[in-house]
Amino acid sequence: MHDETTPLDADELMILAERIDRLPSAEAEWVGQLFQECLRARMHEAELLENHASEPVPAEDGGDLDVQLAQVALDAAEWLKTLWDVGYMGAGSFPSKPRTAFPLIGLEDVLKSSLFARIRCGKRPLPFPPPTRKGLPWHDLLDGAADEHAVDAEIVSDDQGVATGAIVEGCAEWQIVEQVAKDREYIVQHRGMGPLFRLRVDSFFSTLQRQPPHWERQIRFQERGGVRIFTLLWPKADGKMQDVPLRAATWERAESEADYWIATNSPEMYGQVRFERIESS
Repeated sequence: MHDETTPLDADELMILAERIDRLPSAEAEWVGQLFQECLRARMHEAELLENHASEPVPAEDGGDLDVQLAQVALDAAEWLKTLWDVGYMGAGSFPSKPRTAFPLIGLEDVLKSSLFARIRCGKRPLPFPPPTRKGLPWHDLLDGAADEHAVDAEIVSDDQGVATGAIVEGCAEWQIVEQVAKDREYIVQHRGMGPLFRLRVDSFFSTLQRQPPHWERQIRFQERGGVRIFTLLWPKADGKMQDVPLRAATWERAESEADYWIATNSPEMYGQVRFERIESS
């Protein structure tokens, strides 16, 4: 079995390429594309290493470069997986995934990707596509401060004049949860997932602002034998409470992991839960 800490050599890469050719055509096409991206990453890594080899590097810094390169590779893998699985490539707009092959990705795609930037900052990718602004993912709307954003917005109504949805910054996937003031103020949510927002519609100046959380849940901390344990207290369907383990060493990471768990298991509540910190003796 191959040692996972040792990079694959040329012979092993050739064996993988041959195995891809034996896959069913539907699988071989996208796996082959992903394999080609990995090869390009390997070549780019070799170029970086060659450039750094000509520069004097202190002994204590040599390991840092390896760690950084490894983290970039892990982040790129997470980015590509999210592009395919979550539907950032357009799948979320259709009942079934329209993709038949992984697209070619260039340097400009990497530099302009807000999703890749989010992952490189250490944030987990959402398990569902975020709202878009002018066709680009709008992560800051979900992650940033609850500021009031000036937006282009319009309300979509049915034949009876009942508001059925909203178009915000060119994104037509906003649902109306509540009408606060007829024809001008609404509570909206993107695709029934994530935070609620207050949308004020005006012919000259419309605004969108994230609403405060609706619910409060406890995150519990205890230390056993030098091991720090964080758990999220969450109600099950039968009303009983469960302790959801969180992979974290700090309160901040625990809250981030709890947010991700909610986004995965109860996406309609994501961004609407505040956490109470409980430290057990």
